[in-house]
Amino acid sequence: MSPKRVAIVGAGLAGLAAALELQERGYEVEVFERTRLLGGRATSFEVGGREIDNGQHVYLHCCDRFIAFVERVGMGHALREQTRFDALVLARDGTSSRLRAAPLPAPFHLLVSFAGYAHLDVGGRVRVARALASAAIARHPAADLTFEQWLERNGQNDATRRAFWDPFFIPALNASFDRVSATDALFVIATAFLSNASAARFGFSTVPLAHVAAAAAARISAVHLSTGVLAMEAGDDGIELLLPQERRVRFDAVVLAVSPRTTAKLLGSPERFGVRALDTYDPYPIVDVHLWHDRGALGFDFAAVLDSPLQWIFEKDEGYVCCSISAAGDVLTVPTAELERLAWQELCAFVPALRGGRVVHAAATRNPEATYLPRPGAPRTLQRTAHPRVAIAGSWTQTGWPDTMESAVRSGIAAAEAILAEVPCG
Repeated sequence: MSPKRVAIVGAGLAGLAAALELQERGYEVEVFERTRLLGGRATSFEVGGREIDNGQHVYLHCCDRFIAFVERVGMGHALREQTRFDALVLARDGTSSRLRAAPLPAPFHLLVSFAGYAHLDVGGRVRVARALASAAIARHPAADLTFEQWLERNGQNDATRRAFWDPFFIPALNASFDRVSATDALFVIATAFLSNASAARFGFSTVPLAHVAAAAAARISAVHLSTGVLAMEAGDDGIELLLPQERRVRFDAVVLAVSPRTTAKLLGSPERFGVRALDTYDPYPIVDVHLWHDRGALGFDFAAVLDSPLQWIFEKDEGYVCCSISAAGDVLTVPTAELERLAWQELCAFVPALRGGRVVHAAATRNPEATYLPRPGAPRTLQRTAHPRVAIAGSWTQTGWPDTMESAVRSGIAAAEAILAEVPCG
C-alpha cells in the first residue's frame, strides 16, 4: 500500500514542523510556498551582498519545542544561548543596569539584581514586585481583560512601565498593551520569569534563519517554492489543490500553514470547517535596522534601551549591529535612509564607544505582518477542523503561547497530530 500523501501550504516554521512530523511518520509530504524563501516570517535573504534575517528573532530557554525542532534538523550547533538570564538595560543619561538570574529557585532568582535595578527607585521596584506576585497568584484573568487594564489594576505607573514593562513585554508581545490580552501577557510572565530560574535565558541562531528552514526542507519529500496554492476543494475522499497554470493535484489531507486571511480564502467558507473568527486577527509590524560600522566590538551581545524608538540592540558580529523595533506601526513607512540615520543617532546616544564612528553599510527590514493577534476576548483558532482531512497550523493559532517561533513549531506538531489521528498512514 502506498503511503498517504499530505500537502502543506506554507513553508514557514509551522508548515515545516508539520511536514517534518508527518514525513517521519511515513507520509509522503509536499510543501507549497508562494514565495521564493523558506522560513516564512522567520527567514533571511541577501541585501547588498550580505545575508541578513528579516528581523532579530530570539527565543528563550523555555521554548523547548523550537529548540528540539532545530536540533532535529541537525542545526543544534547554530543555537547560542546564555548560561543564565542576563539582560543589560541602558538609559539615555548613561545609566546602565542589569537584571540577571542568581543561583536561587524561581521566583527568587531575580530578587538580588532587581533590588539594585538602577532604572527604578525603591517604590518602583516594590510596585513591580507586587504586580509579579499578583501574576503568580491569578494567571487566568477574564478573557476580555487587556494587559493595559491589568497593569492599571495592579498599580503600575509611567516609571515602572518605562523601566520594566515596556522594554521586556512590548518586544515579547509585539503590540501596545491595550491590544494584548492579559492572558497572553501573564502567560509570558509566568513561563519566563516565575516558573523556572533558567526559563528566560536568551538564545538566538548564529546562522541566518533560512539555513535552519533549508535543513528542515531537505528532509521532506518535495518542496515547491514560488508556487502559490490558488484554491482548495475538500471532499470526503481527499483534497484537491489548484496551482498556477490551472494545474490540479490531489492529496489525502492538507495542512494550511498560512496567515489568517489566506486560511479564510482557501477554506472558502470557514464555518463549513468549524473555523470561526478568522476576521478578528490583526497584523502587527516589526522593523529592524542593520548597521555595519567601523568601531569594532561593543562589549555586549545585546541590550535594551529606554526612552527610545529602538527597544533592543543586538551585536550580530564585530562591527555589525541590529536595532529592533517591535509594535513598529509608527515607523513602518519611514523612508529607509531616515530610519538608518535615526538608528545610528540612537545607537551613539546609548553606546558612547560608537560616537565619532562611521556607518559603512546599512539596511532596513520591514515585516508589516510579523505577528497576528486576535482582538481581546476573541478565541484563537484550533489546529483541528471539522473536516478530518484539513488541519490548520500557524504561530497565531491556539497553542497556549503568544505568536512566536515556539508557537509556530507547536502548532505544526498539533496540526500533524490531527492528520495522524484522522488519516492514518497505514
